Amino acid sequence: MDSDAVWRADAVALADRISALLTVVRSAEAEIGALLVEIESRGVMELFGYRSVARLFEHLADVPKAAAESVAKRARALTPGRNLDGSPVPAVAPATGAAASDGRLSTPMIDTIIGVVTQLSPEHRDEAEQHLLTFASEAGYKQVAALGARILAHLDPDGAEPDTAEPATPSRELSLRRKRTGIWEFQGRFDDETGTRASALLDSLAQRRTTDEGPDLRSPQERYGDAFSDAIDLALNSPDLPMQAGERAHVMVAVSLEDLKTGVGRAILGDLGTMSAAEARIHACDCMLIPTVLGGKSEPLDLGRQRRLVPPGIRRALYLRDRGCAFPGCHRPPRHCQGHHVRHWADGGPTELGNMVLMCAHHHRLLHRSGWQVRIAADGLPEFLPPVFLDKRRKPRRNNLHQPLPFAA
Repeated sequence: MDSDAVWRADAVALADRISALLTVVRSAEAEIGALLVEIESRGVMELFGYRSVARLFEHLADVPKAAAESVAKRARALTPGRNLDGSPVPAVAPATGAAASDGRLSTPMIDTIIGVVTQLSPEHRDEAEQHLLTFASEAGYKQVAALGARILAHLDPDGAEPDTAEPATPSRELSLRRKRTGIWEFQGRFDDETGTRASALLDSLAQRRTTDEGPDLRSPQERYGDAFSDAIDLALNSPDLPMQAGERAHVMVAVSLEDLKTGVGRAILGDLGTMSAAEARIHACDCMLIPTVLGGKSEPLDLGRQRRLVPPGIRRALYLRDRGCAFPGCHRPPRHCQGHHVRHWADGGPTELGNMVLMCAHHHRLLHRSGWQVRIAADGLPEFLPPVFLDKRRKPRRNNLHQPLPFAA
């Protein structure tokens, strides 16, 4: 595709071209792996004078040693080979190797399937591999990994032994201050045990979200910043959070009804900060509202009763129905999610189960700002319509990642 054609192409054409090139690249990578196995079967020392095919590939491809070893290890798992004496070496995941040669699987998907299959006994491998490949045709590698974990759990229900080590006595300090620009800075010191727990929490929340809306292009610093914000939301939503001045900890946002409906304008955040009305509209999907009548000089004249947009009963029903963020491919559990109105409440949408869906903060914002749409299907479950550049037909998608509720047969 020349430069002029690139400028003329629309989003669908650009996405199609990338998909076609990815198929070529992945097919070529699979062929390279097959060639490495063939070289290893013939004797890499005899052919090239290298001690291993990984060392050879490291120099041929000009890649780090670890990357070359990963390529060689993946190739052995996908492609049957021979020992130097001519005896066969079967592949661990031959069906995955065939799919990889067609360019249908990404490297993370291949590694996910290999990682599951290698943990299974030989009599279970073929059937499990076929299940994973079938699921891979309509899901991302994270969802396939979740299915693999369920397969392993079914075959080994007892799991690993629990860790009973006692944590060390914590010692920590933290300072937090707001700059005039509205940016907050904090500095702290933590003992090893607290730092390790904080790192584990942020690592979990900062994983790349390569779901059905496309790749996650955030930098590591941006992902950890978003993870810290998510951790604060989790803490604020905890029922065990101590009371503050007789109320649960909260942040006040003041915005006019007109700006809230249109998403245009500014809102007052806390004592000194500001935020856009569009951001306030996102948060208004699931918050406590106190309608207030102001006089000409903005003095409060009448304070209405507090109203929660998502009452506890509906929230519990959402937890049971959606089992977590309903966006396709998202693994976030219910405690990480907010209630979203399919038809926004400011536009007259009712606060009822048939107009609500659970979404994590990231996908909640994505839905408000992108071409994705959500609706409640005829069976009462949420489904999402992707933008045209992802799917010309806009075929509805659902999240089949969360563990369904157990029902008696």
